[in-house]
Amino acid sequence: MKRIQLLTGLLVLVLVSLACQRSLPGTTPLPPPNTLPPTLPSATPTRPPSPTVTPTPLPSPTATETPQPSPTATETPLPSPTIEIGETLVGAGDIAICGLSFDDQTAALLESIPGTIFTTGDNSNEDGTLEQYETCFGPNWGRFKERMHPAPGNHDLKGGMDYYTYFGEQAGPPGQGYYSYDLGSWHILSLNSICLYDNSCGPGSPQYDWLMNDLATHPNQCSLAYWHHPFFSSGVHGNNPGIQPLWQLLHIAGVEIVLNGHDHHYERFAPQDAFAQRDEERGIRQFIVGTGGAFLRSLPSERAANSELAMDDHYGVLRLTLYQGRYEWIFVDIHGQILDSGQGNCHP
Repeated sequence: MKRIQLLTGLLVLVLVSLACQRSLPGTTPLPPPNTLPPTLPSATPTRPPSPTVTPTPLPSPTATETPQPSPTATETPLPSPTIEIGETLVGAGDIAICGLSFDDQTAALLESIPGTIFTTGDNSNEDGTLEQYETCFGPNWGRFKERMHPAPGNHDLKGGMDYYTYFGEQAGPPGQGYYSYDLGSWHILSLNSICLYDNSCGPGSPQYDWLMNDLATHPNQCSLAYWHHPFFSSGVHGNNPGIQPLWQLLHIAGVEIVLNGHDHHYERFAPQDAFAQRDEERGIRQFIVGTGGAFLRSLPSERAANSELAMDDHYGVLRLTLYQGRYEWIFVDIHGQILDSGQGNCHP
């Protein structure tokens, strides 16, 4: 009985003791014996959940056939630069006198200048006989006769028909002395200025009518004419007004260039009309090239109107390069010096 009471009393004490421990503030109850302490929370702050990254699916490999070698890519070629090719027209007048050697030296220039050769008359600058042509003109300039288109001068026709006999078809119809031909895109006219001596250069004359018809039937953009006697000149012989009717036809037709001889010097004129008025828009540019080998003549002190350059102490040839729509010129002497050069455009 006592034992029961003792046990009961002990149990009451234990319970009272437990009750007292729970009622005391800030007191952490002791863990039961042989019990591990509970896990304490981590001191690291809790991170918010990372966003879910959805991996981009890789493309499935496509099954392909064994690749064939690709064709070599060919670049589109750029257009080649256009190379402008002109026609060469080269020559002079007043050429061969038997016993002089300057015609040999001007002929040597022709050896190195390919192209068509013009002459501005007095090719045989004595009597124009066949013997003089064959003996004195033939060994120098005559070597290039197959590419030559001559014009007759007053000395040439002293020999009658010998001029036509020597040059044959190169001189045009026998006894006529005027003709035309094409050189590239240019129309070229070789005229006979001997009409001065019988006043037959004007309207109604055979050459005038022929020229008017030839210009009308060859409306080329660019054209050139040559003959012996110059319309304008600063030389000893001076101007030749009887040529005016032919010059007027050429000016009206828009001819660019006229080449002459007769006066034995070199001279270049500004473009002008048939009344010696400077005309940059429609005028004709004239050259005197009486420098082929016959003795030179000194120029008077007074110069003709619109004369731009004159030289009386150089033998040589004039070389023209004729392009589509324009031209260039050089005057080169027997020593190879270029003494004059320039360029111009064809009339629109």
